[in-house]
Amino acid sequence: MKRLALAACFALGTCVSLSAQQSSALIFAPAAQPSASTFNFTLVPELAPPATPSESFLPLPKSALPDAPAPPQSSVNDQGYRWDLAVGYEYIHFNSSQFSANLSGLHTDLSYWLNSWFAVEGNVISAWGGQIGGERTKYVLYSGGARIGWGPSRRRLTPWAHALVGGVHVNPQVSHSSKNSVAVQAGGGVDWVYNPRVSLRGEVDYVYSKLYSSSQNNVQVGLGAVIHF
Repeated sequence: MKRLALAACFALGTCVSLSAQQSSALIFAPAAQPSASTFNFTLVPELAPPATPSESFLPLPKSALPDAPAPPQSSVNDQGYRWDLAVGYEYIHFNSSQFSANLSGLHTDLSYWLNSWFAVEGNVISAWGGQIGGERTKYVLYSGGARIGWGPSRRRLTPWAHALVGGVHVNPQVSHSSKNSVAVQAGGGVDWVYNPRVSLRGEVDYVYSKLYSSSQNNVQVGLGAVIHF
């Protein structure tokens, strides 16, 4: 009976010691380490694992750039051309104390713009009419002066005015008088812009001359085209 009681006490003591050892082992066991997949390497970038090939070759997003400004819209006939060459048809009604005639011909006009509204100009007009005294009537006007415009055209229609001084030659010779005289030309017109290089022009001029010992006040009308360059 004593042996049985001793055996039971020994077994009970063994069980108590085993439970105590297990609880102490749990207390001193190391804490679980966080996995690499959940560790935040942004705080310690030196410990970050190398990027995989698929990650290293991915393009980095680019910062958005501001939109480039739109190019300015060029206006009609606003290209900075300084030269105007005009060629066209000219009608002249010449009236004097000796004879009257209607003449048709050509005009050529060359202008150079010093700025957007002022130009120097030179022109030549040659026209022919019917027979008077066995000779065909001829009219040549050559002059130079200034032209005033309204700047490079931002509209289809651009008015202008000019004033020029030069000379005139008229045939036939009448009453032994000179065929040549000083002439003053003044007038204006309108240019209709077809494209930045070409315009269509209409103009009307008053021309004063002094032939056959008297004064002449005549009118001429022109239609033509202008080349800008």
